[in-house]
Amino acid sequence: MLFQLPRKASLLVAAVLAAGALDSASAQPPPVFRSGVTLVTTDVIVRDGDGQFLPDLTLDDFTIYEDGQPQRIASLVLVHGGRVFNQLLPPPPVPEGIILPGRTAPAASATPGRIFVIFIDDLHIRPPDTPLIHRVMDLLPETLIHEGDEFGIISSGKSAIRVQMTSDRNRLRAIDRAVGEAFDPRQLIERATQLSSLGESRWRAHVAFKTAIETVRGLEQIRHRRKAFLYVSAGYNFNPFDDSRVNARIESMQQVGFFEGVDLPEFDEPALDQFATTDAFGEVFSDSELHNELLLLIDEANRANVSFYTIDVRGLTTIPDLDFDLRTTEWNEYIRKQHSSLRTLAELTGGIAVVNRNTFREAFTEIDAETSDYYVLGFYSSNPDETRRSRELRVEVAREGAEVRSRTHYLLPFPDAPPAAPPGAAAVSPTEAPGSARR
Repeated sequence: MLFQLPRKASLLVAAVLAAGALDSASAQPPPVFRSGVTLVTTDVIVRDGDGQFLPDLTLDDFTIYEDGQPQRIASLVLVHGGRVFNQLLPPPPVPEGIILPGRTAPAASATPGRIFVIFIDDLHIRPPDTPLIHRVMDLLPETLIHEGDEFGIISSGKSAIRVQMTSDRNRLRAIDRAVGEAFDPRQLIERATQLSSLGESRWRAHVAFKTAIETVRGLEQIRHRRKAFLYVSAGYNFNPFDDSRVNARIESMQQVGFFEGVDLPEFDEPALDQFATTDAFGEVFSDSELHNELLLLIDEANRANVSFYTIDVRGLTTIPDLDFDLRTTEWNEYIRKQHSSLRTLAELTGGIAVVNRNTFREAFTEIDAETSDYYVLGFYSSNPDETRRSRELRVEVAREGAEVRSRTHYLLPFPDAPPAAPPGAAAVSPTEAPGSARR
């Protein structure tokens, strides 16, 4: 796609290019360097046997493997107590086709040590649970978001929360606008009488995933930092209460006289066959469809060095509400799939799943410790095969008794994939405005 510059910008660019051409007319043109190598970064948390972070590791203590092959470490950044210590940084990337000037001074990075995105998935939180969102999120200034931290806030639904990356903790009050709008079990079952009754539920999930993916792509612009994505949601289930929904369809048919004069035990009607009914409504492969959506989001997060910390504000869930006519086994299966989706997002991106627990303050303290002390390793892959998109990662530390926690894999983008969205195009645009370190 071609973009046309404004007239003033076009004149400015033309003037700069003309001046550069006059200055270099009598001089030998400098060489043109091209670079198509991408720096792969991964965060690593190293603790001793007592659970204490080890901040004294050097480049020689780390070995990183990609698909079992050792890689040469090109960058090493230590973040300790929220402060950034650049032990080894690679030279700045060279844009393809740009003529390098003779001398250049390296620019100092102003990126803060801790970066958070708070994602309120109000499309998947029921309205009665809205006070729980506010009660849990009110703990953030006390336990997790400190002075000097950069954070952004975005929602998936009609709450329309959008706070660009900032260090002003007063902007956390925007979360007060969050209002849940998810379907409750009764609505999900009653809508089963409609054709493709789960279409809107899947559309809502797709909107949430798309919003998260666009935000993660914006965070990819920030290098050598661990980016924490606080994913506030009740989770996902593409085939909820399947038994009750099938029974609701049959009752609806009985009310309109569909079975009048028919001997039900001998009537071979697909509507009475649960498997045939769910198959006809495209629900048999619902779990596979959900897994595919989750993996797309996980791949984007691992590529951008983003860790998901999923948070279910409902806390400990046991039995269904009394006003829902549901079997306990059906309710438990519904909750299990929701929690499984949140755990998958967290575990496959190096984060923590805060689900089925009421100790939110302790959970935020644990997340605070993880995001305050870590290393970021960078390397250029020795495998040039772009068709091998899935790469396994393993990090070893030459310190006896050390416990290492790092990402297990990353995925290369498709060769024809568009570049990462620039800041301003993402749902929450990360900026590199100066921010003081946390005290």
